[in-house]
Parts: sequence; structure tokens; C-alpha cells
Amino acid sequence: MSSLAEILEKYFDVAFAAPEGIKKLRELILSLAMQGKLVPQDEADRPARELLQEIEKEKERLVKEGKIKQSKPLPEIKPNEVPYDLPNSWEWVRLGKIIFLLGDGIHGTPIYDETGDYFFINGNNLSDGVIEVKENTKKVSINEYQKYQKDLNSRTVLVSINGTIGNVAFYNNEKVILGKSACYFNLFEQIDKQFTKRLINSKYFLEYAFASATGSTIKNVSLKSMREFMFPLPPFAEQRRIVAKIDELMGRCDELEKLRSDRTQKQIIVHKSALNQLLTAKDSDDFQASWHFITQHFSELYSTKANLTELRKAILQLAVMGKLVPQDPLDRPASELLKEIEKEKEKLIKEGKIKVQKLISPISSEEISYKIPKTWKWVRMDDLCLGITSGSTPPSHIFSDTEGIPFLKVYNIRNQKVDFQYKPQFISEEYHLKSKRSCLRSGDVIMNIVGPPLGKVAIVPDEFPEYNCNQAIVFFRPIIKSLNKYMYLYLLSGKFLDKIDLIGTAGQDNISITKSRTIPIPL
Repeated sequence: MSSLAEILEKYFDVAFAAPEGIKKLRELILSLAMQGKLVPQDEADRPARELLQEIEKEKERLVKEGKIKQSKPLPEIKPNEVPYDLPNSWEWVRLGKIIFLLGDGIHGTPIYDETGDYFFINGNNLSDGVIEVKENTKKVSINEYQKYQKDLNSRTVLVSINGTIGNVAFYNNEKVILGKSACYFNLFEQIDKQFTKRLINSKYFLEYAFASATGSTIKNVSLKSMREFMFPLPPFAEQRRIVAKIDELMGRCDELEKLRSDRTQKQIIVHKSALNQLLTAKDSDDFQASWHFITQHFSELYSTKANLTELRKAILQLAVMGKLVPQDPLDRPASELLKEIEKEKEKLIKEGKIKVQKLISPISSEEISYKIPKTWKWVRMDDLCLGITSGSTPPSHIFSDTEGIPFLKVYNIRNQKVDFQYKPQFISEEYHLKSKRSCLRSGDVIMNIVGPPLGKVAIVPDEFPEYNCNQAIVFFRPIIKSLNKYMYLYLLSGKFLDKIDLIGTAGQDNISITKSRTIPIPL
């Protein structure tokens, strides 16, 4: 056992550093416990087979006295069913052999009563050994309680078997009735409740439960499966020692988690300060000093997932602030690029390919979020694009699941890309031709303007020649097509949402087409 203790000590060191380490360590502790490897066996302990003999005698007595019914025969445990070897003093036994009652709650809905004194409990009310009454837990009257009450007592273990599987609680005289997702069973005195709870918390039980569960979306473990669950039964004294050792080791895991949480919070605070200095750097020297600090502490800062997410955002922000790459004095300034775009727009208007848009007011100083390099220029999205607009929703009979023009909805913008394989829908070509206003082409930049969340962005791929979209999506088609990736990155940075927040639109989870046209962008 000393070698196992040494191995566990090493695991504690490793677990602190690894992202999922503490979770895996908890699983390992429970797995070792249920294999008889966590604490030493004691030859003085009465073996588990004697406990089973006692339980069998007690069952016979209760049946004779009419206190319980004769249980149905359980299938014998065959050698090929045994998942692993147990110590000599342990026994494999079906759960049904060591309980004197097993059932679940009502399979319907009781009559609720806000003034009632009894709570209607389901599997999601079971939490770490306790029945948890939540704000939305319904109440019933004493009449409903009397109609549906079960034989719950101090030996009752409750387990969630529908939806969320494996939550455990003990009954402690609470005023409750059970729903169908709460299974209950009453243990004989020879079986420790706390040991049983930890067994149900183990990976061994959860793997069994999910393997035997039915249902594709909502999983359900039958009472038959619960009754036939193979229980690794130690001597009673060892059950108690195992529980004490698990609690000791789990306490150390709790301490590790707190230490990691404290360290993570410090890393987040330091990182936030470092990024703020980077984003607000007054000159090149300030910027280099801030970036040097981040690179010096890179591995430490980015062992925290939240910091990595913030770094991605900062890179985009630096890019659209003109701080990510050096400016080249030989570059043509943005003002010349804008003139080129304006000439192209005038040409397209003369040719009747686009309409004259309503004039938009110049960008005010209040709309400008930050300083940009001298060769850059603040413009509006409307200055760079052909007509900015959104789609519309056709009547339901227009849609098809298999053929036609692909129709995009907000849920098709996933991970900042168009994912048309997710819930694909098509509209007829005839309707598409009538809805040219919302026709999308390869290279268009699209964004959802109805949330939450607002501002999901993607570039329309060339998977299909054309697409269409609904009114929750606005699209930007730059006059110079190669600007689309820069526009995409700017929208992805989310900086524009700060200003829209200030004028009170994003709070309504909606950005109008007009507001989309007026989004300021540093060119």
C-alpha cells in the first residue's frame, strides 16, 4: 500500500498543473476505492459473505412478518460479467440482494398547491447527499402527499435515473413526494449509506448506468437495471475505512481546487492589467515594454483558459487600432483608397447597378473610440459597401430540406463561420429571384443583428453560387472585394458594439439596418 500512497502523492502534484487534473484525480480515488485498493484489508474484518448471509436471514424474517414482499429472483453473476477482481474478503452482489425496497416516483403530474407543505422532488433536486429545494420546486397539499407517498426512511438512498443521471441524496424526514426521475431504495443495516453514495458517484456506476440507459436525447435508467447493478461489497468495517479515506483525499482535492482558483484569479487580474497597458500604450516604447512582460510570463499567464480568450480579443483590437503591424510610409494613405471607392460607387450608380443611398451624418468625435495612425481614416461601413441591407422570412411552405437556394439563419453562423450543414434549409429559386434584396454572394460579410448574442460574424463561402437570408442577418458587400477580410476582423473584434451600447440599441438585443450602415470603421 505504501507504493500506492506514493503514486497518489505524485498524482496530486500532477493534478494541480493539468487542466482536468483534479477532476481525473477524483475519478481515480473513487476507482481505486471500489477496487479495494485505497485502504488495506484487515483480516479481523468479518468478510462480506457473512454480511450477505445476515441480510438474507433478515429478508426472510421481514417476508414472514408481512413487512416486505418476496423479491423477484435476480440473475446469477456470471464470471464473464465481472468487470475486475476484488479482494478475497469482498463479494460481487446485485443491488437487489442488499435492499428491501426499490422504486421511483409518480409518472404523472400531481395537483400543485402554492400553499401546500410538501415539495414535488425530481432527480435534479438531489445534490451531494442532500435533497435540495429550489425556487421553482413545486408544492403539493397533504392530500396529494398521502396519495403518492413512498416508504422513505433513514436507510433510503435517492438516485436520479432520468435526464441527469447519478445525482445522489439521502432521505432525512423532508416533506416530499417523488417524481419519476428520482429512484429510491432502502438499504439493510449491513450496507453503509455513505459507501453506497460514493460508489454511485464513481465512474464504474456511471458507465454502467449510461450503457444500460434507454432514450437518445433524454437518458433513462430502468428500475430493472438499477436492481441488477453489480455492487462490489466490502466488509462493513472496510466500508467505513474507505469512506473516511475518500473524504480525506477529496478534502485535499478541494484544497487544490481552491489554490488553483486563487492562482487563476491572480493570473486573470495580472493579465487584464497587462493587456490594458498594451492596448493603451502611448508610444512604441510603452507598447514594447507591455508586450515584453506578456512574452516573459507567457506560459504562466496562458495556462488559464480565460486569459487565452482575452488574448485573442486583444490581437483583433490591436489589429484594428493600427498597433499590430508597423506602418509603412510608402503605403498610399486611406484617404486615397476612399476616393477610389467613391469613384467606383459613382460609376455603379450611373450604370444603374446600385441606388443612391440616403446621406449619413459625418462621424462625430463621440463615436471615435481610439486614435489611429495618421495614414488611416475613420469612415462608415456605408462608405465602403454597396447597399447594406438584411433579409426577410418567407412563408413556411416555401422552405425545403433538400433542394433550392440555401437559406441562412442566425444559427448557421457558428464559430464565426457559415455552417450550412447545421439545420440546412432551402427556398425555391422562384422566391429567391423575387427577393434579390437579400441575395448573398461569396465573399459577403454577414452579421446577426438580433440577439442575444449580437455580433456573430462570418464571410459567405463559395459552397453555393448564391444564398438568401432572414431579417436577423445584415450583410456587407464591400465595393473593393478584398476589403471583406479586414471588415470581418473589425466586426469580429466587437469594438463597434461598445458605442452601440452607449446609444442604447444593443440593450434591446437588436441593431437596425440604419445603425449597421453607420458603424464607424478605421480604414
